[in-house]
Amino acid sequence: MESTHGKLGCIACHGGTGGVAEKEVAHKGMVQDPTQKPDQVCGTCHSDIVKKTATSLHTTQNGYLNYLKAMGADVNSPATQEAFNNHCATCHSTCGQCHISRPKATDSGLLAGHTIKKVASLSDTCMVCHGARVGDEYRGNYDGVDGDVHWVKLGMPCVTCHKDDSLHGDGQVRANLYDKPETTCLSCHKTVLTDGVQQHTLHGTKLACQVCHAAGDYKNCSNCHVGKDDKGLIMRTLDPSWMDFKIGKNPTKTADRPYDYVLVRHVPTNADLFAYYKVTFTTPNAVSSWRPTTPHNIQRKTTQNAACNNCHGNDKVFLTKDKVLPAELDANKSVIVDTVPPKMGQ
Repeated sequence: MESTHGKLGCIACHGGTGGVAEKEVAHKGMVQDPTQKPDQVCGTCHSDIVKKTATSLHTTQNGYLNYLKAMGADVNSPATQEAFNNHCATCHSTCGQCHISRPKATDSGLLAGHTIKKVASLSDTCMVCHGARVGDEYRGNYDGVDGDVHWVKLGMPCVTCHKDDSLHGDGQVRANLYDKPETTCLSCHKTVLTDGVQQHTLHGTKLACQVCHAAGDYKNCSNCHVGKDDKGLIMRTLDPSWMDFKIGKNPTKTADRPYDYVLVRHVPTNADLFAYYKVTFTTPNAVSSWRPTTPHNIQRKTTQNAACNNCHGNDKVFLTKDKVLPAELDANKSVIVDTVPPKMGQ
């Protein structure tokens, strides 16, 4: 009770009735997670942060919603909202589910008693939602693939790069992760494009950093179907994931991401994703199933940058038509590489 928040008392945040001994009376009107309405609780002291958080992708979930809209789903229909809330929104949490407890998707549980942690826990918060891909890549949990140098050698937690604006938002509404990104490699490595290194000079803005510096394969998924089982429990089925490394074309060049080539990975969404809820995707081919990605397994020296011809003329590392399912060719035409860059020295 000596902390700043402790001095406020339980009722200040959780509600209930003070000055009574009976449990049922004391708990009447109590809210387990009052931060579901942050403007009424956290915002009384942290108003600036709460205002920005309203525009964060963690709050708006625009990355998912805009993807579904592009596939032709009516995101405002009760059926789509039920499906989305049951399966897509479960990882996204409240202030309290980062700073006080683990996210509800993991059955919660306090992080450190009832201490409110200023910096969220990497393993108990960030990695709970971003673990299967980013977390395992970053920490080197895939056999034969090195972890990220920023973690393995430097021990840098997520918040070293993904600072407040990345997590809480900066007041700007973004369409997706790559729309005006707050953090890029160049945020720290500011001189890369002018450092005189031959490969940086040659490839500069043509290749995303990860094309050369991702340490190896990363996880890909496909064919997700969601719904409820015969007992009414929320469930999903998914084809087995696989490890892969594919270079594709950059489908949406911007000032922040001007690259010709980026890494792509297969995502699990498909035209029948919400079939259980009778939600129809009218334009499932409007977005690619091989999506631009930024694997978090960065190393300075990698297989692909060890020699020019590990990429040039190497059909295996490029997403060409023969590596895309026939039914997905139309959806992925913006990322499929038509002609593999020729071998050097020929």
